[in-house]
Amino acid sequence: MAADRMQKLVIAISDYAKKTKPGFLIIPQNGIELAFNKADYKKGVDEKYLKAIDGMGVEELFYYDTLNIDSLRLENLRKLKGIKILNSDFVKSDRDAHDVKQRNLKEGFVPFIRTESNYHYHKIPGIIIDKNFDDITKLDQIKNYLYLINPEEYDTKEEYVAALAKTDFDLVSVDLFFDKYNPLTLDEVKKLKRKSNGSKRLVVCYINIGAAENWRYYWNPKWKLGSPAFLKKPYEGYDDEIYVEYWDPAWQKIIFGNDDSYLKKIIDAGFDGVYLDNTEAYYELYRKEKE
Repeated sequence: MAADRMQKLVIAISDYAKKTKPGFLIIPQNGIELAFNKADYKKGVDEKYLKAIDGMGVEELFYYDTLNIDSLRLENLRKLKGIKILNSDFVKSDRDAHDVKQRNLKEGFVPFIRTESNYHYHKIPGIIIDKNFDDITKLDQIKNYLYLINPEEYDTKEEYVAALAKTDFDLVSVDLFFDKYNPLTLDEVKKLKRKSNGSKRLVVCYINIGAAENWRYYWNPKWKLGSPAFLKKPYEGYDDEIYVEYWDPAWQKIIFGNDDSYLKKIIDAGFDGVYLDNTEAYYELYRKEKE
């Protein structure tokens, strides 16, 4: 079962990361079903999976342009006791930001609010919800976060790092790379671990484990759909990405488990954890296309 294989992959990534760097944070994005036995909401929470993760990122739980509550996901997120939920909502206008904040706070979730101009997570929003002047050393302490994985607004890495360092978010989730062959260094990540107000914060790194991206350092120009075999299915809406058979040993070797792996590069750069994207790839690989 593809969902079982994703559960096992997240757990294996967690085991490797936490053995390599104790306390390293594992935050999968979406794929809420994975937190339940056999990825079935009706079968109770999967304790092994929950022990492997420290938080969970979700998108568009309350808003997608306008109010659009996903009642099924919300109901099941409430069952994940002790797991910090980071929710990114997409609102049509700034007027909806207050409502997003209140709905998240009521549930104990941490909101990130983006508008149309920041749909692809490439800008630092002007609004920080509930500034926190305390030192942040644990995920359950955060009151806000920044999700910025596309540095296209910045001409240089130095400008990019400086802009991030000037913020007061409790947690920032960024990409390892400013561009294809220009990763953030240990010193640069260290600069991000202080808010502009001087207190400590957490810095986690985005990594896509369910789809290959053709602008990454690991991409071979000769690759195409089906070659290598783990390049399984086009990613609708994202021409530069291909869903992978993430259980393939060749793909997993790229992602984690060895000194040349993507995850080891992230750990060596000094990040506090990872934000695992496309954990719901099991669904996208095998869902029936709409007629």
